[in-house]
Amino acid sequence: MNWDVIVSYLPLYKDGLLITLYTGWFGILISIVLGLVTALIVHFKVPVLKTIAKIYIEILRNTPLLIQLFFIYYGIPKLFGIVTDELTCGIVGLGLLGGAYMAETFRSGIEAVDTIQMESALSLGMTRRQAMFHIILPQAVTYSVPAFVANLIFLLKETSVFSCISILELMFTAKDRIAVSSTTVESLFLVVVFYLIVLLPVSIIGSVVERRLRYASFGN
Repeated sequence: MNWDVIVSYLPLYKDGLLITLYTGWFGILISIVLGLVTALIVHFKVPVLKTIAKIYIEILRNTPLLIQLFFIYYGIPKLFGIVTDELTCGIVGLGLLGGAYMAETFRSGIEAVDTIQMESALSLGMTRRQAMFHIILPQAVTYSVPAFVANLIFLLKETSVFSCISILELMFTAKDRIAVSSTTVESLFLVVVFYLIVLLPVSIIGSVVERRLRYASFGN
C-alpha cells in the first residue's frame, strides 16, 4: 500500500465523489416522485394505467441497470433519434430503476395501513384524496422507512455501473487509475473508503429515523 499514491489520488476521487452524489441524488429524487405516483396508480387500480404501471415495475426490477443504461444511451437514439448526454442518461436510468423499487416500497407501506383508517376518514367527510394525503400516507411512511433506506443505499451503489457509459464517477476513476498506473490496491481501497463516506451516514440516519418513527407509532 503506497500512501503517497493514495494522497495524490484524493483530488481525482473527490471529483468522482461529487459526480456520484450529483447523479445519485438526482436519480433518487426522480425515483421517489415516480415511485409514489406509480404506487398510487396501482393502489387505486386506475384503469389502463395500473396495467402499464405493473409492466413497468416488473420490467425494470427484473433487468440489470447496465442493460437499461445501454438501451437509453445507445438504443433510444437509434430507435427514436433522441440523443442524451452521459449524465442525463445516468440520472434517468437510475430514476427509472429506482421508481420501480420505490413504487413497491410505497405500495406495501400504504397497504400496511388498516383499511378502517380510510373508512373512518371518509365517514368524517373527508374526500378520498384528503384522506390519502393527510391520514394514510403519513402512516405509510413509518412502515416504508426500512425499505426506503435500503433502496437509497442500493441506488447509490448502483451508480458504480455508470462507468460503462463513461461517467467520471468513483468506479470510473478507479478503473482509469488502475489502467494508467497499475495501482490496483490503492485505487480500490479509495473506492471503498469514498463509498463508505457516502453510504454509512445514510445507513445511520435511516436507522435513527426508523427507531424514532417506530416509537412514535406506539405513542412513546
